[in-house]
Amino acid sequence: MRPTPRLRIPAMLLASGMALATAAFAANSADELKQLDSKLTPVGAERAGSKDGEIPAWNGKWLGTPPGVKWQAGERYPDPYANEKPVVVITAQNMAQYENHLTDGQKALLKRYPETFKIPVYPSHRDFRFTDAVYKEIRTLAPTSTMTAEAANGIKNAPPIVPFPIPKNGVELMWNLRLSSGIGAEAATYDQAVVYPEGNIAWGRVRYDIFSMRNTGTVDSKNELYDRTFFRQTTLLPLRDRGTVLVGYSLWDDNSDNGNRTWMYNPGTRRVRQAPEYGFDQPNGTGGFRTVDDDRLYNGTGVRYDWKIVGKKEVYVPYDNYKLMSASIKYKDMLGKGHANPDFMRYELHRVWVLEATLKSGYRHQYSKRRLYLDEDSWIAVLADNFDAQGNLWRTNMATTLYAYDAHTFYTGVTFYHDLASGAYLADRLSNENVMPVLNNSPQFNPGYFSPDAARSSGT
Repeated sequence: MRPTPRLRIPAMLLASGMALATAAFAANSADELKQLDSKLTPVGAERAGSKDGEIPAWNGKWLGTPPGVKWQAGERYPDPYANEKPVVVITAQNMAQYENHLTDGQKALLKRYPETFKIPVYPSHRDFRFTDAVYKEIRTLAPTSTMTAEAANGIKNAPPIVPFPIPKNGVELMWNLRLSSGIGAEAATYDQAVVYPEGNIAWGRVRYDIFSMRNTGTVDSKNELYDRTFFRQTTLLPLRDRGTVLVGYSLWDDNSDNGNRTWMYNPGTRRVRQAPEYGFDQPNGTGGFRTVDDDRLYNGTGVRYDWKIVGKKEVYVPYDNYKLMSASIKYKDMLGKGHANPDFMRYELHRVWVLEATLKSGYRHQYSKRRLYLDEDSWIAVLADNFDAQGNLWRTNMATTLYAYDAHTFYTGVTFYHDLASGAYLADRLSNENVMPVLNNSPQFNPGYFSPDAARSSGT
């Protein structure tokens, strides 16, 4: 494997300017979108492979279950690449040879755990696709995508995913990220584990329900429900918090500082209260290990940051991580000291957008800067480096991904949050020893299921 130049910045970005304290935003024109038929894929990724061939050209040959794979709804997704072996394993000893394809966070983990942390690199694949309906929505609605006065927090007349297939600035790229995880319905019970340096584990468990009518295709872009993604989170562990319920919705067409409307049911008082400050850097997860907007590496309004496209880069990223979601893998074998067991991880070389967020003057957040790495084929954040108030790399996070056969979309699996200062880490969205998440098949979901009254009745 040959190292490539550290960073490649597309000429269009240099021409347009990338810092966004103030900027004019314009949707992609119909003429620009003609590139989706030739140079670019239907979602805006480069069709061509890398010059050295390590990143293949996009083919999008598979929609749903791949040929020859036996799978039924409700089962774990079989790994279509299960017979492949790593082409190289990157360690602290040979990392210099591959450093141009590594992030600062990956290098930090290799240096901190030189004997145990490894990056097994497998052949890269670009075989899966979205539905024709999704591609049509992008072509039809992307030219109408507009932002509200507070551009980092409000968007309207946009497709359910990829409002800006050809992003020209950081805010547009941020919106592609925010909508990348859009799914009609997700009903899951996820385990959480904070693994401390000595190996002790603090456990959590949440029931996690998401409902987006815009992604089910049941409402049009003129309906007010099109701009709302509903959520309901019920704490099952730890026992002291059992029964706590959060309900509400994210409002995409919004100009307030916080795009969430959230209510909390407290089982101790048996009362529901509105939680207007829920979001941003409030501690979340087991032990408050991560922030609310750390969910899937970044989730929530971007109003507190200035956003900038740094460029594109070829990086070894978690990809096609079917093995890590397998029910045959037990938590005791997966969760090692300092990091997850590398034997269960899979990395591939892919092109990613590098998106940087710098905290605005006058705003507060635990992270003064965030650097996010977005897979070009799905726009999902797969790696993130977060910096403290002094500008030091503090937390490095990774989201494993796979293609969900039933939902016909890319899906964020187990997500790891590493605290480089303490040596502890959080494993989130674990389901190996729990039930399989249900995607796009939750008939009980409707706006009422996510209401304050529904949260109150859950505790009776």
